[in-house]
Amino acid sequence: MITQAQIIDQGHRLGFEDVGFTSAAPFDDHKKLLDKMTREYDWADGVGLDLKNGVDPGSILPGAKTIIVLIEPYFNRSYPPTMEAHFGRCYLDDDRVTKDGLARRIKAFRQFLRDAGIESRVPFNLPHRVAAARAGLGTFGKNCLFYSNKVARGGSWTLPIAVVIDKKFSPGRPTIRTDCPSWCKNACIAACPTGALKGNSRIDPKRCISYLTYFGNEITPLKLREPMGMYVYGCDRCQNVCPRNQPWLAKQLPPNERVAEKAADFDLRRLLHMDIAYFESRIWPHMFYMGSDTIWKWKMNVARVMGNSLDERYLPDLERAFNESKDDRVKGMTAWAMGKIGDNQTKSLLESLAKNHTGPVLEEIKLALGSIRGKNKGADK
Repeated sequence: MITQAQIIDQGHRLGFEDVGFTSAAPFDDHKKLLDKMTREYDWADGVGLDLKNGVDPGSILPGAKTIIVLIEPYFNRSYPPTMEAHFGRCYLDDDRVTKDGLARRIKAFRQFLRDAGIESRVPFNLPHRVAAARAGLGTFGKNCLFYSNKVARGGSWTLPIAVVIDKKFSPGRPTIRTDCPSWCKNACIAACPTGALKGNSRIDPKRCISYLTYFGNEITPLKLREPMGMYVYGCDRCQNVCPRNQPWLAKQLPPNERVAEKAADFDLRRLLHMDIAYFESRIWPHMFYMGSDTIWKWKMNVARVMGNSLDERYLPDLERAFNESKDDRVKGMTAWAMGKIGDNQTKSLLESLAKNHTGPVLEEIKLALGSIRGKNKGADK
């Protein structure tokens, strides 16, 4: 029979920086939390996340006895500043579609278990972070993220991978608690511009910038556009300000050449004007939460970011996107962005566009014109 020490050793051999064990008992407390937050998580089933079924490992693997948790750092190399500015780091080197990195190592780990007569499953809907804390591998922050004991200098730049197996091993001592330093004045909560973090390690996912960038079917509400800032996809605000993450952020990391090679593909102008072929070949394999049927959302997010940049160089791109797009949500956001950046010349353009549009697009054009008028009044004072 394979030993626990041998499993840990194999995990390290495959590049996982920490390995822990917990029982496959149901996550009853997590289920109670989901039951209390039905409104906040009613979107999950619609995108294929059966969260409530994931709280019982026995429903994932009949005869489940243990969960092995592998800790994978996703930020052990530096990313191009142009990528970090607009995309959450956990997505920048994601291979869940391409399966050319982490997926291969998980497969090799499962084959190691299979060779030892152990069946396994790697579920997407099991509460991975809770499993990691139950295995004693780390604690939580007020931002609801998992902080490793040993990886990334105690930071949250990690991906816990839960492997459910049908053999029993000794569990670690649970560390399910919030462990932020007493002197931290709720930095993450204060830094969340959309008010997603509620304190007491609670979050409203529907207000999280990450959720807002890739879920939902309507144009981004006006009150959230500026707070969402420069993020096109994902967000790292609460991690960047966290004092527990500063030791790792201060570390000199070697460059991630794999990400650097694709950075040009994620240029804002290219994203705003991309067609489906470009999206499916260069963008979707790396950031896949939005399929080609929601390419409009990518363009809407990019237009919002361009507007928040206040960079006049984007005005021709926004005008082009307005004229070429057939989606009112994209047209509306490009108009809003032009209003954020533009001057009297842009005002004349928007007045001309207003003559040929009605409904929500016209309303956005009016908002944009009001923004320019407001700037002009401010300049006159």
